[in-house]
Amino acid sequence: MKENSFANSEFMDFVYSVHENMVKNDIMLIYEGEVNQDITKTFTTLTQKNLEESEANLPIKKRVYHVMVECLQNIGKHSDNAESGLPEIPGTGIFMVSKSTEGYYVITGNPVANSRIDEIAEMIETVNKMDKDEIKAYYKKKILESRISEKGGAGLGFIDIVKKTGNKIDFHFQKINDIASFFVMKTYIN
Repeated sequence: MKENSFANSEFMDFVYSVHENMVKNDIMLIYEGEVNQDITKTFTTLTQKNLEESEANLPIKKRVYHVMVECLQNIGKHSDNAESGLPEIPGTGIFMVSKSTEGYYVITGNPVANSRIDEIAEMIETVNKMDKDEIKAYYKKKILESRISEKGGAGLGFIDIVKKTGNKIDFHFQKINDIASFFVMKTYIN
């Protein structure tokens, strides 16, 4: 974005549009940028404070917190960027928490290599098809057979999110270029 674009009316309209959409969709928190341990700690503290002030029951608050931490860690560990050999992609992600009448949404987005799309989609679709007991057994199986690397382990985050929420993960890949796509994941907690 050009430095002088902040002064034009189109940008001012954009700012109002962002605000209007945040209010309309009851977005409590939104962030775009690098996700690291400090950012995760800051947002978990901020969201925890917002949840304490809400009328949600304690189990929902705990699940929101847990899913939020898992999602932020996923962005920090799995966003494909220059360090992953993909210099064309910014090393950033987006994170949102939104309130609904019955619960909360945690929505994340980050760049991923196109070569990883099928693997990610298959992991999520596999877990989304399972019932509660199958998820528990699958989680235990994955822990026993997985070698957890620096980046994490074999889709355990997706399994854990579905296990904790009891809801399916909604996801989408938006193509950025021939190398990467933007992976959007939406989780509902009620």
